[in-house]
Amino acid sequence: MLSCPIGALQTVGGTAGFGFSFYVSGFLLLLGVLVGRLVCGFLCPFGFFQELLHKLPVPQKKLFSPLIYVKYVVLVMFVLLVPLWGVILQGDGQPVFCQYICPAGTLEGAIPLLLTHPEFRQAAGVLFAWKFLILLGIMVGCIFIYRFFCKMLCPLGAIYGILNHVSLYRLRLAEQRCIDCGTCQDVCPMNIHPARQTSSAECIMCGKCIEACPHQALYLGRETKERCCRC
Repeated sequence: MLSCPIGALQTVGGTAGFGFSFYVSGFLLLLGVLVGRLVCGFLCPFGFFQELLHKLPVPQKKLFSPLIYVKYVVLVMFVLLVPLWGVILQGDGQPVFCQYICPAGTLEGAIPLLLTHPEFRQAAGVLFAWKFLILLGIMVGCIFIYRFFCKMLCPLGAIYGILNHVSLYRLRLAEQRCIDCGTCQDVCPMNIHPARQTSSAECIMCGKCIEACPHQALYLGRETKERCCRC
């Protein structure tokens, strides 16, 4: 339950004889349908790390908007297809994303392990150096661009983002209160227009737009008659 969903999905799906991981996929779907990318905003430890990096006093930049679709390519290619090809061709697929890309695994797993177990340091070779460079590059990106990894590369964020459209708990708009002033768009760190894109795949439900809205037109939760009536 507490393991990395992407790692579990790849490990089970890439192991001969196990096939499709219904347990992991079902857990992801359940969580996504219930709360969508709220997981990214409040439960992800690597997301919290990115928040800390972005607090450094440097000029802030915006991600070139088409790059937000790269995470879907990462999800399809490196999480799903490549391990599947390995199973088909060799009977055993590699967890490619976790093994060669994932910066969270490097930061939260590999580095603490090497710091606390000197006997493992000699085994840290080219692969660790490669993943460490990826981590450094993403850290630099996170300093200048809010949640750079979430916006551009995270396959788990891609899954939850798709489920944002159907999640029970998500950003809602009381349309009768909204005057389309654009305040929510100005403060949104994910660079969307919350009042017009309440179910956007990029929304991590951070609540900044809710706090900034002068007319209390935005809220998080289930849709209710009281909040949505036009009377």
